[in-house]
Amino acid sequence: MKQSLINLLPPATLAAVIAFWGLAPAAWVEAPWSLLAVGIGTLAFVQALELVFERHEGWRINGRELATDVFYVALSFTAIGYASDALINSPLSALKESWGIATPWLAELPFLVQAMILLFLFEFGQYWMHRAMHNWTPLWLTHAPHHHITQLNAAKGFVGNPIELFLISIGITALLDVDLNALFASITAGGVIATYAHANVSANPPIWYGFFFTTIRNHSLHHTATSYEDTRCNYGNSVIFWDRVFGTYKDGESAIVGQDDRKRLSIKEQWLFPLRPFMEKKQAAEG
Repeated sequence: MKQSLINLLPPATLAAVIAFWGLAPAAWVEAPWSLLAVGIGTLAFVQALELVFERHEGWRINGRELATDVFYVALSFTAIGYASDALINSPLSALKESWGIATPWLAELPFLVQAMILLFLFEFGQYWMHRAMHNWTPLWLTHAPHHHITQLNAAKGFVGNPIELFLISIGITALLDVDLNALFASITAGGVIATYAHANVSANPPIWYGFFFTTIRNHSLHHTATSYEDTRCNYGNSVIFWDRVFGTYKDGESAIVGQDDRKRLSIKEQWLFPLRPFMEKKQAAEG
């Protein structure tokens, strides 16, 4: 009974977040703090669950891991967020206005339908971006630091090279006409799913949830330390459904994660990683 209730934590949290946006007063939805509060609140909640319902002792959070995770969460909600707004969302909004792009039919759909369309559409782009990162060396160099993490925790989805963090924020939702609460519901719903997919929580959600949404089993296998080739599956950050559609879904789980002999990278090494080929070439020339 206890494990059955634990298994319901991901879908229950997802339902609670969506319900919040569906029922919240307009003043709350439009408040500048609302999206941040729900996002940080979700992270804190799932991080606390790791202390109570631990999945793997080897992934147990420590001070260094927590400090690194907090740094990247702050970076994502500030610099990366500002860059995304300035370089992606604002230009797309201007393009939408100048070209007269309109999707009024979308805004007329039920709130939950709007939110799910936005989530699955955004994750469709994320799937192909993530897959490209595993199949094209220049993009892999930006993504590899994320695969050098040697344990999975609630906020590990935020950890990586800043270039990658910016690339995975790219989407076209700014071109669409939707209710603000549906937009925020889709963003935070994806966050809930991705947080549990990286968390050291012993929850195995129901079959229906795992058919559409990414779970820790799916994502731990994507992070497996067995080989680089074995990571080329389960690309969905929040929506595993696209892996099922395009033939990259693989069942299984891995308790051992990491790359390159599971060497944990410092923040400096993560940021300089895309330059590694040039640095190694320079060192070879000097040697």
